[in-house]
Amino acid sequence: MSPESTGQNEHYLTVFRREFRTWRGNRPFWAGLFTMAGGIPIAYFPYANMHLGNVTLAMSTTAGAGSLIIGVLLVTLGLTMWFHHIVRVFSGVAAILLALISIPIANFGGFVMGFVLAMLGGALAISWAPGRPVADAESAKDPAALGEPAQSPAAPVHYGTENPALASVPPGTGFQGAEAFPAQQPAPYDTADGVETDGGRHRA
Repeated sequence: MSPESTGQNEHYLTVFRREFRTWRGNRPFWAGLFTMAGGIPIAYFPYANMHLGNVTLAMSTTAGAGSLIIGVLLVTLGLTMWFHHIVRVFSGVAAILLALISIPIANFGGFVMGFVLAMLGGALAISWAPGRPVADAESAKDPAALGEPAQSPAAPVHYGTENPALASVPPGTGFQGAEAFPAQQPAPYDTADGVETDGGRHRA
């Protein structure tokens, strides 16, 4: 292998970053990340204890099990957006509903932090759409591919005596059609506009 070939001397971090960027672009990455980040505070705060000096504040409530279930479901939905993005719309709607339910159940949605993150992740999942291949994007610019009628070509210019504008041209100048040059055979194609001709008369 030539030492000038690309990929041989690249650092493994560069290769990993390129592959990760490709993987991230094929799925709603940020939607899944925000959804999982929203599920963590919702599931954590009901089981956490805050220490203020010698005072310990327990934030656990009777709805602690419900908060844990909502948090775990949000993390699961975030992973679903990553690895099974074909159901991203369902996952996004479910994340938004769980975020709304967490307000009365899980300490105002994990003190609003989990609620905002889950709502943002659900909205991003619903609005995400897969990219279109380059070939399809180029074909979309073609009017024939879009079903639009193609523009009609310009009307051909007649070089025979039947054209009124050239009726006064004297013979022998090359504008009277094939009759002015009987020894020459007419060219099969007019090089001026690429229209097939037969003795100075255009065929449709």
